[in-house]
Amino acid sequence: MPTPAHARENSPGPSRLKSFKNAGKDMDEMRRRRQETSIELRKAKKDDQLLKRRNVSLDDPTSPLQEQNTGGYQMSLEEIINGISSKDCSKQVAATQSARKMLSRERNPPIDAIIEAGMVAPLVMFLDRADSPALQFEAAWALTNIASGTSDQTKAVTASGAVPAFVRLLRSEHANVAEQAVWALGNIAGDGPELRDFIIKAGIVEPLLGLIGPGTECSFLRNVTWTLSNLCRNKNPSPPFEVVKQCLPALGHLIMHPDKEVQADACWALSYLTDGTNDKIQEVVDAGVVPQLVKLLNGDEISVVTPALRAIGNIVTGSDVQTDVVIKAGTLPIFPKLLKHPRPNIVKEAAWTISNITAGNTEQIQAVIDHGLIPPICQVLATGDFKAQKEAAWVVTNFTSGGSMTQIVSLVSQGVLPPFCNLLTAKEAKTVMVVLDGIANILQTAEKLNQVDELCQVIEEIGALDKIEDLQNHENEQVYKKALSLIETYFSEEEGDGVTSTTNGQAFDFESGNIPDGGFNF
Repeated sequence: MPTPAHARENSPGPSRLKSFKNAGKDMDEMRRRRQETSIELRKAKKDDQLLKRRNVSLDDPTSPLQEQNTGGYQMSLEEIINGISSKDCSKQVAATQSARKMLSRERNPPIDAIIEAGMVAPLVMFLDRADSPALQFEAAWALTNIASGTSDQTKAVTASGAVPAFVRLLRSEHANVAEQAVWALGNIAGDGPELRDFIIKAGIVEPLLGLIGPGTECSFLRNVTWTLSNLCRNKNPSPPFEVVKQCLPALGHLIMHPDKEVQADACWALSYLTDGTNDKIQEVVDAGVVPQLVKLLNGDEISVVTPALRAIGNIVTGSDVQTDVVIKAGTLPIFPKLLKHPRPNIVKEAAWTISNITAGNTEQIQAVIDHGLIPPICQVLATGDFKAQKEAAWVVTNFTSGGSMTQIVSLVSQGVLPPFCNLLTAKEAKTVMVVLDGIANILQTAEKLNQVDELCQVIEEIGALDKIEDLQNHENEQVYKKALSLIETYFSEEEGDGVTSTTNGQAFDFESGNIPDGGFNF
C-alpha cells in the first residue's frame, strides 16, 4: 500500500471496537496514490500528449529563407557536409537548411546518418552565431528534429553542448529562433528524468517563463506550455520541486487560456506536480488552480478533460482538507457524467477519484451520497470494463470502512450488493480481497443492527454465498483464509455474540445513538 496520505478525523468508536478497527492496516492508507498502475498511466499519457515532437512543417512558414532553395533542388549529404564546413556564411546557411529539410521528412528522416557524418557539433556551434539569425534558426530546427528521436539520438545533441546554447537562445530577440530553442529543449526534457534535470540545472525555467506574455503568439505559447509540462513530468526521481514550483503561477494563467492545446498541456503539468506528497499537493492547491480545473473537467474536449481529471484525482489522494477544497469547488456534480463517459479510461479515472473521496471522513462520504454518485458506481460495477470495476470496488470498500452505519445502510439500499459481489469471481486476487473486505464490513454493520440473518439470506439469494464458498479453494492464501473466516463467522449454524473480528480485523466506529431507523431495507 502507498505511504499514509492523510490523518483521519472521525470520532473514535467504543473502546471495545477499537481493537478490531482495521487491524494491521492504518486507516490513513485507504487513500491510494498512483503506484502499481504508473506504467499503464505513462502509456496512456503517450496517447494524449507526446513526449517528443518533430517539426515536419513543409512550407517553412517561419523560415527567414523562404526565397532560398525554391527550385526544388536538394543537396546530397556530401554537399551538406561540405557546405557546413565552409567558411562562407551563405553556404553554411544553405547547407544547414538542406540538412534541416532532410530531417523534417515525415518518413524515415536520416537522423543517424547526420549524426554519423559528424554534423551535430557544427550545428551546435551555429546556435551561437548571433551574426546570422537565419543560421541559428536552421541549426536549431535541425537539432530539434535530431533530439526528437531515440534516447541515444537525443544524447548525441546534449553531448555536443547544445543545452547551454539553447538556453541562451531563449532570450533571442528573434521570436522564431527562441521558439525553436523552446521546442528543442522540450524534446530533450521529454527524454526522461536525467536530461530533464540536466536542462533544469542549466537554467531553463526563468527564461522559459519569461516568454509567456499577453503578446505571445498562440503557436509559440503551445510550445512553451508543452515544454513546461515536460519539465514537470516523470518520476524516479521527480523533478526538483523547489525549482518547478516556480511554474505554478504561469500554469494557473495558462489553464485559463482559450486555446485547447495550451489548456491541455498546462493541465498535464499540474497533474504531474500533484502526483506526490501532500506538501506538493498543497503548493498546487495554494496556487488557486482547483476552480479552473473543475471548470475544465466539465467541458467536452477530451484532450483537456483527461489531464484535468488526472490532476483532480491526484489532489484527493491528499489530506481531508485538500480533498475538501476539491469538493467545495463543485467537482462532484460533474462525476455522474464522467462515470458514464464513452471512454473507459475516463470512467476508470473517475471511479479511482471517487474511491479516494470515500476513503475520507463521513462528511466526504455523505457528499458522495448527496450528489447521487452511488447509482452510477453501481452501474460501473455491473457493466464497466474490468479496470473501472476494480476502482468502483474500492469505492465501495473504502465507503464501508469509514462510513457511518446510516451511510452503509444507504449504500446497500441503493443496490450495490449484486454487482459488487459479482466481482468475487474476478481473476485478480487483490480485487477479490477488496470485495471480501467490503462484504465483511457490511456484515458487521448488519450485526450491529441485528440483521445478520436477513443480510446473509440476501447474499445467498444473489448467488454470492456460493462464490464465497468456492473461494475457500482459491490458490491465494489471503483469499481463501478471508473466505473461510466469513463462512465460519456468519454462515455457520453457530454464530458468536457481539462484534466478531474477521481475518483483517475490520470493524467500525459507530457513534452511540446512530442506529438507523428500520435498519437495512432489502
